[in-house]
Amino acid sequence: MSADVAAAGPSVPVGAGALPPLAELVERSTKRTRAVYGREIGGVDDGLERASKIKLTTKLAIEYKDVQVLPPVLQAQAGPAGPKRPAAVAGPSAPAGVGAGPKLITGGEAPASSSSSASSFATPAPRALVKFRHQEGFAAEGGHASSRLSQALMRKKEAREVKPVYHPQWKLSRVISGHMGWVRALAVDPGNQWFATGAGDRVIKIWDLASGELKLSLTGHISTIRSLAVSDRHPYLFSAGEDKMVKCWDLETNKVIRHYHGHFSGVYSLDLHPTLDVLVTGGRDSAVRVWDMRSRANIFTLTGHQSTVADVKCQASDPQIISSSMDSTVKLWDLAAGKCMTTLTHHKKAVRALAIHPTEFSFASGSSGTNNIKKWKCPEGIFVNNFTGHEAIINTLSVNEEGVMFSGADNGTLTMWDYATGLPFQHMKDIPQPGSLDAEAGVFCSAFDRTGTRLITGGADKTIKVYSEMA
Repeated sequence: MSADVAAAGPSVPVGAGALPPLAELVERSTKRTRAVYGREIGGVDDGLERASKIKLTTKLAIEYKDVQVLPPVLQAQAGPAGPKRPAAVAGPSAPAGVGAGPKLITGGEAPASSSSSASSFATPAPRALVKFRHQEGFAAEGGHASSRLSQALMRKKEAREVKPVYHPQWKLSRVISGHMGWVRALAVDPGNQWFATGAGDRVIKIWDLASGELKLSLTGHISTIRSLAVSDRHPYLFSAGEDKMVKCWDLETNKVIRHYHGHFSGVYSLDLHPTLDVLVTGGRDSAVRVWDMRSRANIFTLTGHQSTVADVKCQASDPQIISSSMDSTVKLWDLAAGKCMTTLTHHKKAVRALAIHPTEFSFASGSSGTNNIKKWKCPEGIFVNNFTGHEAIINTLSVNEEGVMFSGADNGTLTMWDYATGLPFQHMKDIPQPGSLDAEAGVFCSAFDRTGTRLITGGADKTIKVYSEMA
């Protein structure tokens, strides 16, 4: 009796059926136990591998049908590169054109069942270069049209390319002599009647814009004058020099009425805020100082630059102050908080010049070396594009409302740019005054007049040159 019970196996509850075999249970829960028992149990095929191969083959046939096979033209030019493998005989189900030449893109062999789907995308061997097919946008001789992805990329590239606006050429119309030193600073009257220049002879000279005649000379600085600015809302002229002085001149009495003391070294740049009674200066002490025009109080001392501040610019909206330095950085400052908003580190060398567009919310910066002029979008300081073509040390930049930007370099080269696209449309060379050295062809400062049709530059040959648009 006991032998019969042992042969019957384990006892089961009354009324329950016999348990199914273990192999059947495992086969039912294959998805959950595949990772654990996959090696021990064979013969489990869920079709994923075969489906992946079909998907890859189909995708390659659709996207790369034009470049899967090397064109016969290039096959004839290419010589034997080394020992060849035995040529595989194309089977009856092989797509036409795929076995005609060496395959450039392969994605594994498709199973026999997928050959019919892959053959529907088969293409004969093209007889022309692929790039011509893509450029024309339709099938070349013996090929099919390019894929939709390629056509979409072509349309996107064409939409990105902006054609430059036509600008007339510029010519030298007048050369003005009178300074005894390098002309380092320029400022144009808001009424477009006169302009002021400052030079290494420590004298500020006022010139008639129409005739070029000298109207006035102002003395008071004891070193080179590096920057000038004329107020739009007051009869004031501001000057800064290497003697650490920042002066405010009353143009009704032609006398100095205020001094702004605080810089520890030479002041290289100054600018006036367009709507506030605020004056901003920067110099060799690596600090940007903000002054109250009336009370002469130093409102802010903006620190952060590691070297000489070469140029500062002001605008009505944030960032209200933009400064460039010899430490190859450009900083955007928040005037209300007195803090730096962004530091731009794209330049590799000293940034000597800045220019703010009169109407567009953007600015340009210039340094030396390759890609030395860059355009930025405000207020975040987003990089827009490079101005390539003026490989020199850029000392000055100016922009007018017509979208013409001027760049002047240390070696006397001048370039006129289309500001919107960053393409140059005219290259010129500064000719030194007779009796000057060839090395004295550098351009240090520039400014457009209020109409934007005349450009005034000052250089190392101690002269002021006026350029005008050609009709």
